Amino acid sequence: MPMRRVPFVLALLLAAGAPLGAVAQDRPPPGADAPMPAPRPWSALTADEKDILSPLARDWDTFPPQRQSRMLDKAQRWRGLPPERRAEIRDRIARWQQMTPQERDEARRNRQKFQDLTPEQRARLHDAFERFRTLTPQQRDALVDKWRDLTPEQRRDAVDHLGPNDALPPPPGDHPPRP
Repeated sequence: MPMRRVPFVLALLLAAGAPLGAVAQDRPPPGADAPMPAPRPWSALTADEKDILSPLARDWDTFPPQRQSRMLDKAQRWRGLPPERRAEIRDRIARWQQMTPQERDEARRNRQKFQDLTPEQRARLHDAFERFRTLTPQQRDALVDKWRDLTPEQRRDAVDHLGPNDALPPPPGDHPPRP
């Protein structure tokens, strides 16, 4: 995966969490005796709800009532988001939809790797991502060139063994220990 896609993949991993979490919540937790919400047919939704949930229009009436209820709750939260946050989410969704099935699988695997990190490792990865974002275009190009010089096997090995602090130079002020 080219280094210029690293920020995209990280952003996608964070964005992908919500939809994947929603899928996992289709079933109530064991022992949950919450009353089942009544189904709401598409025709009974308000114009605003239909507008927000329009990507689901075709399948809406097939969703279980609990999923419909969760989606309506999300639509309510969506209304409260600032316009720039809505635009960011729409952009992430559009990028996800343009990905190939293989790229989506890779993103899911990377998300799981992220979830498996300790809080300290996540913080270090976040710091590395923030450092990447602050690199100059020349520094980013140097990282991309370094990546391109690797063989496919070296790239796979690098990704498989990549630690949170391996992708970028140390933060400003940090100096590697001298031998």
